[in-house]
Formats: sequence, structure tokens, C-alpha cells
Amino acid sequence: MSESKNVILVTGGTGLVGKAIATVIESDNNPNEKWIFVGSKDADLCDKKSTEALFEKHKPTHVIHLAAIVGGLFVNMKNNLDFLRRNLQINDNVLQTAHERNVKKVVSCLSTCIFPDKTTYPIDETMVHNGPPHVSNYGYSYAKRMIDVLNKGYFDQHGRIYTSVIPCNVFGPFDNFRPDASHVIPGLMRRLYDLMKDGNTTDKVFKVLGTGKPLRQFIYSKDLAKLIVWVLRNYESVEPIILSVDESQEVTIAHLAETLVKAFEFKGKIEFDLTSADGQFKKTANNSKLRKFLPDFTFTPFEQALQETVDWYKQNYSDARN
Repeated sequence: MSESKNVILVTGGTGLVGKAIATVIESDNNPNEKWIFVGSKDADLCDKKSTEALFEKHKPTHVIHLAAIVGGLFVNMKNNLDFLRRNLQINDNVLQTAHERNVKKVVSCLSTCIFPDKTTYPIDETMVHNGPPHVSNYGYSYAKRMIDVLNKGYFDQHGRIYTSVIPCNVFGPFDNFRPDASHVIPGLMRRLYDLMKDGNTTDKVFKVLGTGKPLRQFIYSKDLAKLIVWVLRNYESVEPIILSVDESQEVTIAHLAETLVKAFEFKGKIEFDLTSADGQFKKTANNSKLRKFLPDFTFTPFEQALQETVDWYKQNYSDARN
């Protein structure tokens, strides 16, 4: 990024990752940057005119595009068409308006769910378009994949450096804990906390769906925020880059549940529901591309990050997205 004053607009800036970026830049205090965080109340990004008005108001030179229509597994399954159409609208409006307003750089956030359902592991950046995504969320996944296609188009036709990041499973303060929208960590956190609200006793049973054997990579939102800011300032390619913890930091769902029990100081026991499906056994992502740029980046230890998230949730339960 240049030394002149840059105005960075963060769409979806009031959510999990946006709040983490705000926390990171507060300690950074770069005098050459002005950061603006906006949410759904500030503009309807499905509407081109509303998107244009947002850009006209703030006149960004750079954009971090986090905004998306998201939902949990069953909401996705019932509304794939809506998730496809609305996310396509949002992404097209943001990128086209950025181009029309001569925005220098856009960094969009994708997801590992966009990768093919049938694939080999570990997955890397070259495999995004190698086959259809999982049938449960094809609408959301294809819409996110199209950002990568749009980025290449804006570069080929207009020389724009519009790029994307692909994080593994993100968690942290300000997550979405609603049953219809939460992912595994916030979902388990809410259920465990609700179980304890009327008494933390030894007879309580914390039920976890499945065997607990599946493996997942989890990245703390504050670590992801640091990496996204680095991408904005230093990564000069339209090709996507995976932002993930190392493969060695993959953990089982059972370890996650046990770590949550310890963090909440739950006195009861864990019970795995063996009649429930496990889902995909693993979704291992290869972060070797990231490591070529940042070989010494240190991720927050999983147990520490989870404890900080639990502490935040307990202190902010009444205001959290429950």
C-alpha cells in the first residue's frame, strides 16, 4: 500500500471477523490509514444503488469484503437458491462498484466450504474449481467461488488487484451463536452455557452429536484479522490464498468438546451421540503458500483462544448474537 492516506472500507464489519480486524488495527494505529466498518444497517449490498451510495459516502481506496448472507446447515439446505442469488448480487455489486470508483484493491473473504465435496487432502488454492461443492450448501459455495472468477476477470480486463482469502473454521468473540446460523464452536458453546444456566451440577450431561472423531482446523478470529490486514497491505496477486493454521494444529471434535468443558468449568460429563452422523471426517487445508510469505507467524494456541472466547461469551451473553 502507498504512503498516502488510504481509506479502507470493511463490509460485514460488525461481524466476527470485522470486529477482530477493528481490534487489531486499534493497536496498530497506522497514520496513513482510515478504517471504516459498515454492516447491514449502513447499506443493502444486494441493491446496486445502495452500494453506490455507500461508496460515494466513504470514498474508499481499498475494500475488505466480508459481507455475505450466511446460515447454518439446515437453513442452507432449504434455501440454496436464495443463498446463491443474494450472495451473487452482493459480490457483483461490491466488486463492480469498487471498479467504477477506482478502488485500488479489494480483499474478499471466501470459505473452505467452497472446495469440491469429492477431493483429496490436504486441499490447496489450486483445487477450488475441481468439482462440485457439497450438495447441502451449493448455493452459498458457488456464489463464493464466483468471487475468484470475478477477480480474475477484473485483472484480465482492467488490471485490478482484487483478490480473496480462504480461511479455515473461524471462531472468537462476536461470533454468531444463533441455532440457525452458528457453526460448530459457537453452537457447542451456546448449548453448554444454556445447560449450565440453571445450575452447574455433576448430573448434567453435555451431548455432542457424532463420535467426536472428525478433525478440523480452527483459526482464532484475531489471528485471521492480522493475516487479512497483511494481505491487504502486502499480498499483490489475484490468486486466492488459504489462511489456516498448520496441519499439525488440526484437532478432533472430541478435543474441542473437552476443551470447552474445561474452559466453562463444567462439572457434568460429555456424552457423544453415536446415532448422529459425523459429516465429513476432515477438511484439511494446506497453508504452505501462506508460510512462504510468513514462515514465522505464530498462531494463538487453540486452548488459549478458546478460553478467551468463552470468557468473552460469559461476560457478553446478553448482548451476543444468540
